[in-house]
Amino acid sequence: MASIQSLFFGIREYLSPVLKNSKFKETGCITPEEFEAAGDFLVYKCPTWKWESGEVSKRRDYLPAEKQFLITRNVPCFRRVKQMEYTEEDSETQVETEDGEEAWVATHSGRVAANIEEIVQQIEGEDDEITKRMSSILIEPETEKEEVDIPDYDDIPDIEDVVEDDDPAALNTTSNVVATHDDGLSDKILQVRTYDVFITYDKYYQTPRMWLFGYDEHRSPLTSTQIFEDISQDYAKKTVTIEAHPHLNMSLASIHPCRHAQVMKKIIEKMNEEALKKFELLKQQYGNSPNAPQAEQAQVRVDQ
Repeated sequence: MASIQSLFFGIREYLSPVLKNSKFKETGCITPEEFEAAGDFLVYKCPTWKWESGEVSKRRDYLPAEKQFLITRNVPCFRRVKQMEYTEEDSETQVETEDGEEAWVATHSGRVAANIEEIVQQIEGEDDEITKRMSSILIEPETEKEEVDIPDYDDIPDIEDVVEDDDPAALNTTSNVVATHDDGLSDKILQVRTYDVFITYDKYYQTPRMWLFGYDEHRSPLTSTQIFEDISQDYAKKTVTIEAHPHLNMSLASIHPCRHAQVMKKIIEKMNEEALKKFELLKQQYGNSPNAPQAEQAQVRVDQ
């Protein structure tokens, strides 16, 4: 079933025309040239991101050979979704911004959870305690010692000759020793997963598309089941599914881009509104001064 679906998606993308004219402001869709320009800007601003060329046989001719997709590696994921689920102790707090015009909601505000800073503080506190104990130890100055005769190494018997057969402390080399370990995780060890994040251009939806490939704390690749542990169940296997990467010979978790354009359009509209509000405030401050900003300047800033 998965192979048939991948084949269908491949044919659908192949038959889709390449967007030539920008519709970013109207619909939120972008052209391959805009995807490349946005990727260059991302790489410039955030050097952890870089361009990759991918498999030669999977390169798209509407993108430069050396700029097929973007990738950033080792993005930490500190908790699983189940650890962030709401309980009776959890609550939401509305946080006001400095200007008081907008607010955002902070979730899990009633939960007292151990984070990295708390762990670091705990470790530092233990280090301070060790330092105090070490400083209280009195070291007596060296005094003249009597000369001790050091035996010849040839006179020292081998350990096999010293250990007796009935010694209970002796290692039984003839028995099968099975090494065991405690599977319980220490509460002071933070089990951190990491993800490689990919951004590709989806020709069918004419938007960027996100991909995830995860590792556990031992750098072993995560299974699809483990990856879905880090994704809300409202989206797992619905808007986040395991699909074939368009530029690599592997399957990754992908965030479905069907609503990306709509979200981008809302972000653009919000940015336009904020830019016009700031323009009106500046216009009131400057009045009829020749240095007063023009509405076109605010619009240009949003377009950039």
